[in-house]
Amino acid sequence: MRLVLWFVVLTGLVLVTWLIWGDDWDSQFTLAGSVQWLERAGPWAWAAGIFLLIVDLALPVPSTIVISALGYCYGVFLGGCIASVGLMASGLLGYGVGLCFGENVARKWLGDRDFENGRHIFTSRGAWIVALSKALPILPEVIACTAGLLRMPFRRFVLSLGCGSLPMGFLFAAIGRIGRDAPGWAFGLSLLIPALLWWLASRFRLFRS
Repeated sequence: MRLVLWFVVLTGLVLVTWLIWGDDWDSQFTLAGSVQWLERAGPWAWAAGIFLLIVDLALPVPSTIVISALGYCYGVFLGGCIASVGLMASGLLGYGVGLCFGENVARKWLGDRDFENGRHIFTSRGAWIVALSKALPILPEVIACTAGLLRMPFRRFVLSLGCGSLPMGFLFAAIGRIGRDAPGWAFGLSLLIPALLWWLASRFRLFRS
């Protein structure tokens, strides 16, 4: 029960940032606006894009639009690589935030039973959760922080994070390159490809702790 409450509270905090700043940020982060913002950064546009994807952990940055802008500016391959780095960095930061709370603190918040149940879930099925969450709004931040809090094995977390970040980075970079808004098929592929990557990785036993 406490674990569910943790998800609700953390999700609520993310939603609050959208309620406070969402309209202002949405008006600035159109595809055209994001391209202009990156172009103003000059040779450091790649770093600016990564920065925006990282601060999406705490602020309502529409990451798919930022990734599309990176694709528009740098092309599918380089833009996808930059976006993937930003998405990975954001996930690792979230994991680190959760990890900063000691296990004793986590057990006190969640209770021993919920902590152990949650750790079992993130150890046995967390890779699916982390990989697929990258295609959804709000959840990536919540999942990454929770994975750290529950001590999901780091190697498993990183590999599953990569399975979710790479498809998102390259798919939306490709969309940005051709100058289109994100169509429904991109969302479907952003779910299907991480699942396929995780399945292949698990077949090769890459996710052993």
